[in-house]
This record gives sequence, C-alpha cells and structure tokens, in this order.
Amino acid sequence: KLKTGEAIEKLINLQAKTAFIERNGKEIEVPIEQVLINDTVIVKPGSKIPVDGEIIEGSSSVDESMVTGESIPVDKNTGDKVIGGTINKHGTFKFTAKKIGSDTLLSLIIKMVEEAQGSRAPIQQVADRVSGIFVPVVLGIAAATLIIWLAAGSRFMPFSSTLTYGMLNFVGVLVIACPCALGLATPTAIIVGVGKGAQNGILIKNAESLEKLHKINTIIVDKTGTITKGKPEVTDIILSDGSTMDSTLVLLASLEKNSEHPLAVAITEKAEAKNIVYRKVADFEVIEGKGLKGIIDGMQYYAGNLRLIEELGLQYEKDLIDKLSKQGKTPVIFTDEKKVLATVAIADTVKETSADAVKQLHKLGIKVVMLTGDNVNTAKFIAEQVKIDMVFAEVLPQEKADKVKQLQSQGLAVAMAGDGINDAPALAQSDVGIAMGTGTDIAIESADITLLAGDISKIPKALKLSRQTMAAIKQNLFWAFIYNIIGIPLAAGVFFPFFGLLLNPAFAGLAMALSSVSVVTNSLRLRFIKL
Repeated sequence: KLKTGEAIEKLINLQAKTAFIERNGKEIEVPIEQVLINDTVIVKPGSKIPVDGEIIEGSSSVDESMVTGESIPVDKNTGDKVIGGTINKHGTFKFTAKKIGSDTLLSLIIKMVEEAQGSRAPIQQVADRVSGIFVPVVLGIAAATLIIWLAAGSRFMPFSSTLTYGMLNFVGVLVIACPCALGLATPTAIIVGVGKGAQNGILIKNAESLEKLHKINTIIVDKTGTITKGKPEVTDIILSDGSTMDSTLVLLASLEKNSEHPLAVAITEKAEAKNIVYRKVADFEVIEGKGLKGIIDGMQYYAGNLRLIEELGLQYEKDLIDKLSKQGKTPVIFTDEKKVLATVAIADTVKETSADAVKQLHKLGIKVVMLTGDNVNTAKFIAEQVKIDMVFAEVLPQEKADKVKQLQSQGLAVAMAGDGINDAPALAQSDVGIAMGTGTDIAIESADITLLAGDISKIPKALKLSRQTMAAIKQNLFWAFIYNIIGIPLAAGVFFPFFGLLLNPAFAGLAMALSSVSVVTNSLRLRFIKL
C-alpha cells in the first residue's frame, strides 16, 4: 500500500505551502490557502509556483517535469501561463492568480489519479466472478477432503491416523485456498500503472480507459498543433534581385512589423531572431485581402500574395510558387515598384518529435491516420515528412466524427488525439479519446487520456504503459489461478497415494502469503518500466 501510494504522495508534495503576494503595495508571505483569485503573486528563483496563473511582469524558465513529464525547462514570458507546483529556475517574475485551491491543475491531477486508482477495469470482473463462488467451493472441497480421507484412509491405517491426516488436509485446504491473490491481481497493477502515467504527464481517467487503450490498433491525429507546431514560421527566403539576405529581411520585416497578421508575425519573429534593427516606414497601408505597402527611405515597397503582384503587373517565378504550394507553404512576395525582390515561404512546421513518435507507433503495430481541414497538398506534404499511413484532408470539424466511424466500421479499434475542445465529437466517438494540451489550456476531465505536455511523443508512451499494465494484470491472474489449481489438490492430499506428498498447514499458510506477495511484487515492477 505504501509503495503503490507513492505517486499520489509525490504529487501532493509538489504543492507549495506558502506564497509571496502583493497586498496594499507591500510584499507579504501568506499560507497557500490565503491566496485569492487575481492576487499578484511574486515568484523568486528556485521557489515553487504556488497556484495557476498568467505572468504579468518578468521572465524565467520553469521546470514543469513533475507535472508534464518534460525534462527540459520551459521559457516563460509576459502573457504565458504558469502551473502551480512547478519550479521557477532562474528569474524573478510576477503573475496574476487565476486558479486556486481545488481548481488548480495539480489539484485536478491528484483528484483524477485518486479516482483512476480506485476505479475497476472490466478484466477485474473475471476475478470477481471467481471470488464470488470461491469460498463455498473451497468449503466443499475441504469437507470432501475430510470425508474421503476418513472413508478411504481407514482401509490402510488406524482410524486415529486417518483422522489426523484428514484434519491436517482439511485445515491445509482452508489455509492454502486464498482469493486474496485473485483480488489483488487487477487493482494493484492499475494503481501502479496510473501512478506511473501521472509521473510522465499521462493522465488516465479510469481503469477502463487504460484497458481499452491496449487494444487500440489505429491512432487518428489532428495536424495543427499535434503533428505541427500550430504556428506559422518562415521556412525559406528566396532572393530574386541579388540583394543580401539581411538587407532584404530588414526592409520586409520593417514593413510587416506594422501588421498583426499571423504571416507578418512569422516574418518579424524571423527578423528578431537575427537581431535586425527595423527601419522607419511611412504611408503604411493594408491592402485588404492582398497584402500591404509602405515607403522606406523614399522607396515604395509591397508585400503580399499573387493577386497583389498580378495587380502590380510584375513578373514572378510561377514554378517556384507552384513548388511552394505543393509543399504546403504560403508564399509572401516582396517587391518594389519595378520588380520582385524576394519570395518568403511560410508554413506551420512539423514538431521535432513528430517523426520519431510516428516511428515508435509503427513499431508498436499502430496505424497512424492524420485528419485535417487543410488542403490536400499541405496535408500530403506533412504526412510524407513523418511517414503517416493515411490522410483525410479538407475535413470539416463536424465531419471528423464520421471519419472515426468510417474506420471503426472496418473493424479497427480507434483512438483519437486532439485538443479536447474542437475535436470533442470525434473524441467522444473514438474508442479512446486522447486530449492533447498544455495543462491549463485544457479541461483534463474531457477525455479518456490526457497528455499534459501536448506532445505526440507521449502517445506511444501511453500505449506502452497500457500494454505493460495489462500484461502485468494477466500475469497476476494466471499465477493466482495456477497457485490455487496446484495448491488446493496438494493440500487435499491428492498426490499422497502416488508420490507420498502431503502439505503441512504451516507451509500452506506460507504459500498463501507468498502468492499475494508475488502478485503485488509483479505489479510494483511497473514502477521501473521504461516508457
């Protein structure tokens, strides 16, 4: 019990006991219970973040490994969310408390783990049915043992000896027959498996979800935010007029800095990564649905899509644009009044972990299907990069559940991995719903499995955990049954006429205890498996 409860204890110990907050212009330390929503909380280097919230001042890197299972500290800046129980590594920052007490992510995780560890898996019904008839059957076998020894033994030995052997074997049967091992076979493995998952950022709603997961042979993943990073990035800058990369990027980024469009943000982020100094832009104007324009150092510049370039009557490389489109990239064409200066390709790029995660799923015998609302070219290009087996493109949100049904009708056991909100109908339709998220952004109770880090690499780990846990349960049940199948006849003296074997009740008691210990030990082995 002590060992299987370690996961809960570790989670509880993550909670901070006190917090530094600003009250009436002063910094004071208060018990965690006295922190209120919208309080300004101050976090210093090396200290635990007390509650969930949003950074309003300062920056740092935060160790979220104990909650999400991610070992690399996460950089946090103004506007980013922080999770209570995680550890601030370096800088000092202030944040606004958004969730306190039982509403924090850590509290929800603890509650979910406790409920999951106490839940019952369908496979446990086998042990329950056997245990239900076990006691009367054993009493019958014990009585039959005594009667048979008294009836048959009196032919070969004095009655006193027969009675002694009969009573010893009667007691031996009662002692060695134990439904404890059967009763412990499933819950001990579930408790350890759920705890192991929580330590790795894998939240399992209940034992049934864990059991269903090991039967899955097909995983459906959303493209945006699951396979890809979920935000546009500059992938290529193709120069057209012989200018240098930096000089062109300075002009383009200076123009784009005045726009809040996602493509403009991608370009300015690329420029800022190179520490480029912006130029002043005059007469800036957004050309609706086409792009934007502005004057830099007395020269008129444009940045936009093909419609804008065609309106300007400028020549462009059609083959290049077609090539980028087939790769799922959006071209932004940068020009002056006379000619195209550069073509910038922007795309939602593949996460570093996606290709390896798909490879791991294939090793586990899992078919990987990608579901996306994007066009076919973009979807196929992304799928080819990470070796996905099947693609459904241009799928509307309301059609996602139908695609899940389509695969299920082919006899496939389907798990759906999505953000838990937009994919809700598909998650509900799937055999196992896997919610991807960063903890505070997701309702962790909305799916069968929640991956706190929002990383696809957690999916093969969750599958391995499920399979290892179910293997441990089946091993436990096998040995519990075998123990009783062999032990009860041995204690009853069935082997005495053939081999002269009898089991002393003291040894029967020891064997009974060892059967339960072996089951628990096998379950505890799950604590050390590598996911």
